[in-house]
Amino acid sequence: MTTRCPWATGDRYTAYHDTEWGVPLHDDRALFEFVILEGAQAGLSWSTILNKRENYRKAFAGFDPRKVARFDTRKVAALLADEGIVRNRLKIAAAIRNAKSFLAIQEEFGRFDRYIWQFTGGQPILNARRTMKDLPARTAESDAMSKDLRKRGFTFVGSTICYAFMQATGMVNDHLVDCFRYREVGAVVNDHLVDCFRYREVGAGKPNA
Repeated sequence: MTTRCPWATGDRYTAYHDTEWGVPLHDDRALFEFVILEGAQAGLSWSTILNKRENYRKAFAGFDPRKVARFDTRKVAALLADEGIVRNRLKIAAAIRNAKSFLAIQEEFGRFDRYIWQFTGGQPILNARRTMKDLPARTAESDAMSKDLRKRGFTFVGSTICYAFMQATGMVNDHLVDCFRYREVGAVVNDHLVDCFRYREVGAGKPNA
């Protein structure tokens, strides 16, 4: 019998757990997708957002940050009327603002990937969680990420949201040790080189210090 993390229930959730969650991401558009989706989740369950994911993909221009950054008041009105997404004015405004900040980071670093992976020293953090109680809501790394993203103009990027982003995008491997994906994800060899530097202490300081 295959052992999974206890939260992986239902076909959609199980497929997400088995194929995506915790797998290191370095594609900028995929990373931007999770910036939007994790921000939209604030105060809601991840299953709610996962069920609306394809609606978000359509509503937010295939998660193209350049297109989202150009959304105007008419587009915002259309989004507020779209029953397929979370119709929250603040979250929609945050997605547009974050797209602009995302582009600014790409301009500065060449890739958002190069910037965001600095918070884990350019490689995934392999944890060894045994129970769901062992999973933290935030860490020193997510605190540092949240602080720096806020300085760069992002909103809906509190430390808890940042840690969920880190889990989803494989910056940390938080599959429980008895989950079949723990070793599979841990064995992923990434040949994508990330130019980065390590903090003097992991999670301390900030990339543009």
